[in-house]
Amino acid sequence: MKRLLIITITSVWLCISVSSGISAQTIRLTMASQNPATSPSHLNTIMPWVKQVEEASKGKVKIRVFAGQTLTKGKDTWEALKNGIADIGWCFHGYWPGLTPLADVISLPALPFDSAQQGSKTFWQLYERFPSIQKEFADNKVLLLFTSNPYILITREKQVRRLEDLQGMKIRMSGGPPTEQLKALGGVPMLIPMPDNYISLQKGVIDGMGAPWEAIETFRLYEVVKNYTVVPFSAVYFSISMNKKKWNSLPKDVKIAISSVSGLKGSVFWGKTWFDSAQESVFKKARSLGHPINTYTLPAGERERWLTISGIPLWKEWVKKMEARGHKDAREILDAALELLEQ
Repeated sequence: MKRLLIITITSVWLCISVSSGISAQTIRLTMASQNPATSPSHLNTIMPWVKQVEEASKGKVKIRVFAGQTLTKGKDTWEALKNGIADIGWCFHGYWPGLTPLADVISLPALPFDSAQQGSKTFWQLYERFPSIQKEFADNKVLLLFTSNPYILITREKQVRRLEDLQGMKIRMSGGPPTEQLKALGGVPMLIPMPDNYISLQKGVIDGMGAPWEAIETFRLYEVVKNYTVVPFSAVYFSISMNKKKWNSLPKDVKIAISSVSGLKGSVFWGKTWFDSAQESVFKKARSLGHPINTYTLPAGERERWLTISGIPLWKEWVKKMEARGHKDAREILDAALELLEQ
């Protein structure tokens, strides 16, 4: 009996030790997201990527995603990562004008691309090529970079068909080149966090906004706008970044595992699954709920007017501004972006 008791106690101790060993080997990371857990971006991109990381690490890494701004507000994510409030976060850099001015090259208006997949690939290639761009993101560890598709213009009441229609309209845009473009076109730029735009449109605080199809779907903006105009607007960009101290603390094999589904591969994946499939879904949902969708694409002559005012002139102005701030490689960065986008 005594021997049986000893064996039983020993067995329990071994089980506890093994369990503790397994638990100790699991690296648990937090991830901040401003989008709801029910959003397509969460379901189609964030969670599949989390699964990719966990599988690549052979279960050594577990990521808990805090959706819907429950860990930190979207506009505070970059600082939250720096301060260790979150381990990983997706960061919309349009919230922080001036933080990454050379990276803004990918959000210049009317660049020659029409898919987020293409923009994301080019953006990561620029990041890898230019140390000056890497330096702008140095406060955190960048895992991957991605862009939206170029924004379209959505409006509540008046549909914009000509440049004159835009004059004086209050339009939500992100910071940096998109804001400068809207000013050049005669609109009044409004900087409003994405989750707040539904009510801003509903109450008439803004007349419209530049938005990618993904945001229109995620935030149900099709419920409060009815006009959709395809114009030569900018794309915007994002990073999936990580607290640098946490990254440095990871074992080498875990870093390799995370990197294997990040970098260029991850950038293309996020751009494609986050943005490029959303337009059809918006149309389907809006029509099923009885919300009108009035679409309009600028004819060639009218598009040329917009480009003449807010396309190439703003590229040149961006280079001039960057060079004045001491960024001597600004023109080289722009030329490289154009070259990569045209490949």
